[in-house]
Amino acid sequence: MKLHTAHRALLPFVLLLSLSASATTMLRADLPELAQTSDAIVHGTVRRVESRWSGDGRRIVTDVEIQVTEALKGTSGQAGSTVLVTQPGGQVGDIGQRVSGLAAFTPGEEVVVFLERRGKTAFRVSGMAQGKYQVQRTEGGKSAMAVPEPTGDVLLLDPDTRQPTASSQRSLSLQELKAAIRTALEQKQAPVRSQEKRP
Repeated sequence: MKLHTAHRALLPFVLLLSLSASATTMLRADLPELAQTSDAIVHGTVRRVESRWSGDGRRIVTDVEIQVTEALKGTSGQAGSTVLVTQPGGQVGDIGQRVSGLAAFTPGEEVVVFLERRGKTAFRVSGMAQGKYQVQRTEGGKSAMAVPEPTGDVLLLDPDTRQPTASSQRSLSLQELKAAIRTALEQKQAPVRSQEKRP
């Protein structure tokens, strides 16, 4: 009887370990770091979301085409051009593959995305879901808020301590987000003054 009770007590613990082991884990990326390490940053509108089989036919990937309103960093394109973001996972017919921690996109959605170059023409989202903000406008479009993408069931780790932590991202006005991005880029580009040697 005692042995049976012990097994029942251990079961939730074993299940918890299994869930933790299968969860997606990634390092927390703060806004300045995302801005400085990304190859491109664009503000635009999602025009197309389409899943397909990869070239080797072994996995499903999803292409996200974004029409650029403003290129905040990189040579990814001018206003009116498009960038292609490719992510693992998606659904083709009755077959679906899901990857935890990725940003989700919907046609017609207005976004600000931080991108890493993947080949000559394609990009992926920097920091997975952390690299996407959804732009939400009030009726009439007079004001716009940039809302960070939820990270879902992802386990975020502090980049220094490697301990579990919460996301540091928060909702900002679209103007505030762009200003924070530009400030981070200016800080990276600022030259470090070397101390002059006196004779």
